[in-house]
Amino acid sequence: MQSRVAISAITLLAFLGITAADTRLIRGGNGVTLPVPPATEAKPVTDVVNGTSITDPYRWLEDGKSPETRAWIASQMKYTEEYVSQVKIRPEIAKRVKELVRVESFSIPVERQGSYFFNKRLPDENQASIYLRKGLHGSEERLVDAAKLSADQNTSMHIADISKTGDLLAYTVREGGADEQIVRLLDVNKKQELPDVLPRARYSQISIAPDKRGLYYGRLDPSGSVIYYHRLGTPADSDQVIFGKEFNGEKFGQMELIGARITENERYLLLEVYHGVPATRVDVYAKDLRAPDASIRPVIHGIDNRFEVENHGDDLYALTDYKAENYRVVRINIQDPSAEKWQTVVPEGKDVISEISIVGGKLFVTGLHDVVTQTRIYSLDGKQLGELQYPTLGSASGVYGLDDSENAFYTFESFIIPPAIYHYDLKTGKTEVFAKPQVPFPSEQYQVKQVFYTSKDGTRVPMFISSKKGVKADGNAPGLMFAYGGFNISLSAIWNPEYAWWMEQGGFYAQPNLRGGGEYGENWHKGGMFEKKQNVFDDFFAAAEYLIANKYTTTERLAIRGRSNGGLLMGAAMTQRPDLFGAIWCGYPLLDMIRYQNFLVGRWWSTEYGSAENPQQFPYLLKYSPYQNVKPGTKYPAIMFNTGDSDTRVDPLHARKMTALMQADTGSNRPILLHYELKAGHSAGVSVTQLVSDTADELAFLWNETGGK
Repeated sequence: MQSRVAISAITLLAFLGITAADTRLIRGGNGVTLPVPPATEAKPVTDVVNGTSITDPYRWLEDGKSPETRAWIASQMKYTEEYVSQVKIRPEIAKRVKELVRVESFSIPVERQGSYFFNKRLPDENQASIYLRKGLHGSEERLVDAAKLSADQNTSMHIADISKTGDLLAYTVREGGADEQIVRLLDVNKKQELPDVLPRARYSQISIAPDKRGLYYGRLDPSGSVIYYHRLGTPADSDQVIFGKEFNGEKFGQMELIGARITENERYLLLEVYHGVPATRVDVYAKDLRAPDASIRPVIHGIDNRFEVENHGDDLYALTDYKAENYRVVRINIQDPSAEKWQTVVPEGKDVISEISIVGGKLFVTGLHDVVTQTRIYSLDGKQLGELQYPTLGSASGVYGLDDSENAFYTFESFIIPPAIYHYDLKTGKTEVFAKPQVPFPSEQYQVKQVFYTSKDGTRVPMFISSKKGVKADGNAPGLMFAYGGFNISLSAIWNPEYAWWMEQGGFYAQPNLRGGGEYGENWHKGGMFEKKQNVFDDFFAAAEYLIANKYTTTERLAIRGRSNGGLLMGAAMTQRPDLFGAIWCGYPLLDMIRYQNFLVGRWWSTEYGSAENPQQFPYLLKYSPYQNVKPGTKYPAIMFNTGDSDTRVDPLHARKMTALMQADTGSNRPILLHYELKAGHSAGVSVTQLVSDTADELAFLWNETGGK
């Protein structure tokens, strides 16, 4: 007996005058059926790029605001809903994800004169509010109520800065996961909002001036990043330009991202210029705030390496890959900063250093040993004093706190352990829990292990594999794999309710650490950049082959997911190895690598990928660009593209165009879907309600298309 959905589809097609010979049903898992996808008109546009003709059939979908595109989006949303509504397990998934997500959550606290500011969300709330706790174990009060910000529950807020005396709070308000934010101010003692509001824009850093009469902030303008000073009580459009555009004859444009922050001791305004994303060079300038007429002076300038700096007294402690592929820590005197006078405090070692901080006059150095977090404690002259102890294989944040305080804070989590915030007492060396969510997940019943496999060119690559204890690797379990591989970003063992649900069903969750990330220093990163980007994809394919060969799962039962740069990875997976995967979730992706640099902030990433405008870089981009490598008639696996109108970082046009192309060209009858949200974007911030719904849709798709019941 045919399903009601199938009958209605056939009836509709007959009404439109389309015969059965012109159509084929789309067949998902567990009896899910769909008609052919909504028709997308091809309107070919041909460009000649570096002498090569490239035809784009769906260029018209780049215009996200046109009535034609909006109608197309609506039809795709309806089509995807028709699929999701048939997945019988989805309500059960949503119920369980809700249980895992709707718990009390905290951010790492910021100390000010014995009080602690942090974000906190109660289990029944959609967004976190800003709280103040008086003392480590004292009473709490809500300073800013997220529920009162807007009727739209996809509006979130975050602490931007707090005055040294704790009486003035700057916070940002974000709508729907967009990168743009609004900046507001609160008089903490009076519990009153100040009339000063910085309008919606892309801000880089916000710092309250020592005299609390104004703010320093970075903002992305059409010409590039600019640092402004806003005097309280004056209109935002009259704010003074402090830095940017040009300095000492050097011009700053769209490729330079500039931030400004005031040091904890309030001696200096630090200005940091990042050239590209990831930065190929970081320059640091300083203005001495103790001298009203002091000029802005370069401290680190003109060196094609990365620097992340912390201040102590009149020194900067810089984490850098300059003459150290695995990074080292150097001390630089701000008043006499010539490179030949830099002092190495923590030398480069075999393990990569990923983060430093100064708390209580101690230097905390956090790094990775085979992707497992380790944090060592040093004196400021480089003598090792000890090491933080973590409970098991997992991931810890950097250590945060004040230079003049004995209270330090960090988070620890793992694939099977929800994140908790810990307080470390520098005086006693003791650690205690500051905040821990009560997640209903029996961690003791699960396990995490790390394996190493060999990639195509012989490179040894690590991978975490997590599961219930006792699950057999006999080829019958569903597998879920997530990866990223880019921008010097290290993927460590972190908690995610999505992965927890998958493991609860008896599945394996795998996370390989591909080249392009920062897990093994800058050499590892460079091994997945520019013309070597194919290494990232090959590392990923080798991870899948390892899982299949060792019977963790099978091709048909292997689901993969990735977002942003990881969405590009998913695009390469579906176009290069469609035979290797059962289902693919491709989130907020980059897919048209020939035109990506023309949209939103895409040009920033040319320092990672290169650009088709460069004749030397164009050939390798064309060779792997997913949108240009879809082959008509290929039997592609089930695919769900995911994006939203509020993605102001990676333009949703990538997902729109690729959906249309894959739906038209696939030779299989597997579903090709676009999950499109009208209020969701690249950054975090959607409501818990929407988060649960979106996660349930994703899991329902991946589980259903890999044989899950």
